[in-house]
Amino acid sequence: MNKKRIFLYAAIFLLFCTAGLACYFGLDTFRFHRTAKSYFQENLENDALSLNYTLANPQDYGIRLQSAALPVYSRQSRQESLASDKTYLQQLSHIDAGQLSPQDAYTWQLLFSYLTISLEEEKFPYFEEPLSPNSGMQSQLPLLLAEYRFSSKKDVETYLSLLSSIPDYFESLALYEQEKAEAGLCMPDCDLQDVIAQCDAIFEEASLKEGSHFLQQTFAERITSLVKSGVLSEEEAQSYRDKNNLLLLTVVLPAYQKLGDSLTLLEGSEPNAKGLCAYPNGQSYYAWLLKKTTGSSRTPSEIMDLLNTYWVSNKNTLQEFIAQYEEETKAFPDPAVLNQDFPLSEPSRILTDLKTRMQDVFPALSSFTTKNIQAQVKDVSPALEPFTSPAYYLTSPLDDPYHNVICINQSQTSQGIDLYTTLAHEGYPGHLYQTAYSHLYELQNHGLPVRELIFYGGYVEGWAYYVEMLSFEYAAAVMMENGASESTLLLCRIAALERALQINLFCMLDLSIHYFGLSYEDAVAFLTNLGFSAEGADAIYRYIRSEPATYLKYFLGYLEFLELRKQAAALWGENFSLKAFHTFVLNAGCSDFDNLRLRLAHTVDEKAQ
Repeated sequence: MNKKRIFLYAAIFLLFCTAGLACYFGLDTFRFHRTAKSYFQENLENDALSLNYTLANPQDYGIRLQSAALPVYSRQSRQESLASDKTYLQQLSHIDAGQLSPQDAYTWQLLFSYLTISLEEEKFPYFEEPLSPNSGMQSQLPLLLAEYRFSSKKDVETYLSLLSSIPDYFESLALYEQEKAEAGLCMPDCDLQDVIAQCDAIFEEASLKEGSHFLQQTFAERITSLVKSGVLSEEEAQSYRDKNNLLLLTVVLPAYQKLGDSLTLLEGSEPNAKGLCAYPNGQSYYAWLLKKTTGSSRTPSEIMDLLNTYWVSNKNTLQEFIAQYEEETKAFPDPAVLNQDFPLSEPSRILTDLKTRMQDVFPALSSFTTKNIQAQVKDVSPALEPFTSPAYYLTSPLDDPYHNVICINQSQTSQGIDLYTTLAHEGYPGHLYQTAYSHLYELQNHGLPVRELIFYGGYVEGWAYYVEMLSFEYAAAVMMENGASESTLLLCRIAALERALQINLFCMLDLSIHYFGLSYEDAVAFLTNLGFSAEGADAIYRYIRSEPATYLKYFLGYLEFLELRKQAAALWGENFSLKAFHTFVLNAGCSDFDNLRLRLAHTVDEKAQ
């Protein structure tokens, strides 16, 4: 048969198959699934690091890694990404969401909203800061590399390729920082000095030569695991260990040193540490950043009003609790004793206790799977303790929610109730539970994997803070079951309110510094008048100034959930329960709060039909 005719028949057959699928599923459904799949694949096939954390088996999702290197960071690459997002947004706009299933229609709405707000960043070139002293890639990259999953020989080779790409990646960051400086948006000298110091501290030549660096130790542990499982021979394992050690010493260490040197050259570009509103277009950027980070559409003024309302109400409640405690115990409440007297100290026992106590008001993971959801709790490497948060959860892959890791920074996390509530935040009913539920729900209901790319810090961290506040009640129950007095419940509520009011205060400072123009001097004076030391006030200001909207992810997200809960109670009436509300939030998955409110309203419409 003529080859041209074969190709023609094949093309006609493919056309009929495509048309048939479109007719079977509905044209809009077919087009939406195709667009969502393409967006998901395109965003991961050139990002080996993100892919490793997102999928355990990317081939099952049609993804073939195109580049085992860290993506170059530049304004040009960001513009290319924005151009791609514009194309996908245009494709979505040609799809009638009314013709989609309710589940697909919600995903369509979320993706459309997410791309719309992401594209607004185009108005604010060079405001993004990838090398922040508190959350920059100079400190985050080693953490991500240390927990990079090794399931096969290919994973090891990809990891080593990522190490090899660090010089080019850091060179692109250095060039971007130089362009930021030329645009008048360089980070202040104090931040530059902090980042330079981190580059020196995280990679020390002495520890690399001794073989004691945490990236040598964690690599060796993962390699040994592959040997035990038969994936690698001992000879292959030793070859990989040698190559890892060589790359760390001769490639990664010089890359960190060169990055530090390049930042040293920028010192003097911005001697003063100022909030975003001090820069041209900075106030508008901050308003956009709030919306993008938290998923809340409230204006800065509306947010400040919400924070003030919570402050006044709960400050009064705190004073009432303190007076009641003093009356009952004839002593001034000291929440510090909750750490001294708390009966649980082992992370595994704490997580088991939390899973048991949450059962009445949170849906069970067992409704999705009979497999065990494992949680490994490990300590942050001492070398990284100064640069990491008190604790963090490493998100499990969509297709493997059964293996989870929580890292504890022992230098910043106390034992007792602090550890208990921290593990509630990171584990159950917090991030680990929330992530496992979301993944299992999506897998069972054949959800589109593109949901993994839609991220709102207000939903994720707001939920974790919301359940952290609930866990103080659980902690009180633990203590009273072990002989503590009834006043312990009151003391736990005092501790919870004190923590909430402190982060409430930091959120008001965030808005004041970055949007309303509060100066360093006025901020420090305000904090010292509240009892903070001069050193403490300076540290608080510096963190908030360098990490805009970070505290608001947690606390504004928390307040939005409280508001959503009130709305659910009003709409559902006698059908309302905490378990029903939590199930609604978890079934919705990571969302902005406008879309959550719309989804909540639809639950009433559905019941009425």
